[in-house]
Amino acid sequence: MSVTRREKGLRFRALHDRAGIFLIPNPWDVGSARALAGLGFEALATSSAASACAAGRRDGALTRGEALSHARGIVEATDLPVSADLEKGFGDSPEVVAETIRQAAETGLVGCTIEDSTGDPERPLYGTALAVERVAAAAEAAHALDFPFLLTARAHNLLHPGGSLDATIARLQAYERAGADVLMAPGLPDLAAVRAACAAVSKPVNFMAGIQGKSFPVADLAVAGVKRVSLATSLYRAAMTGFLEAAREVKDTGDFGFLDRCVSTQELVALMGA
Repeated sequence: MSVTRREKGLRFRALHDRAGIFLIPNPWDVGSARALAGLGFEALATSSAASACAAGRRDGALTRGEALSHARGIVEATDLPVSADLEKGFGDSPEVVAETIRQAAETGLVGCTIEDSTGDPERPLYGTALAVERVAAAAEAAHALDFPFLLTARAHNLLHPGGSLDATIARLQAYERAGADVLMAPGLPDLAAVRAACAAVSKPVNFMAGIQGKSFPVADLAVAGVKRVSLATSLYRAAMTGFLEAAREVKDTGDFGFLDRCVSTQELVALMGA
């Protein structure tokens, strides 16, 4: 029997309320979602970049309809709660962001992330006032739903030149006051920064692993105060690394050594429950 979105929402909230840290990996299609569920993960999240790349597009190139259609496939692939990376909400205005939340809920998602990056290299971040208004509108829409839907607000200061930890923390605190349920700051440079960000807010913090040199062991993140760890595009990139290495080996050498490193089709089928 399928699990209702209310049941999924309650399970997702419970993961954030219970003691300890948890992992929320990022599948890029139905098969990877089912495999991750088969491995025993308790929740899943989409990655905007992995979703776009899987469709042969650049990150940020999917429309709202395309992104939500892709997310729906992952939602329906398993009974696990799914949160979606919805970038900046597919629009600049708070009203557009709120509508994105409502449409996300209709797909069966029980959470999403909204970031403060504009996508414009000339002004990469929304001004603080508008950024806060956008989070507030998203939170109002999320909390008006008839089932639990957790909004994660992302502060992207550290992904752009000149970004500081202090400015990042100030934004996280403002987003918490605006109603965000979870807070996130990609690009935290070290564990000391992770500890500072977690200590500065009272809501759960999501740490984004996947940046080389800025991804830390789960045990260390737990001690630092992190509640949730997502993996961004890293699993997709790992899968594509294996694919490209195998394809290049065949093309360049004519050998098939990669076959010795492959999991069996039977193992994949078992994980996917197919």
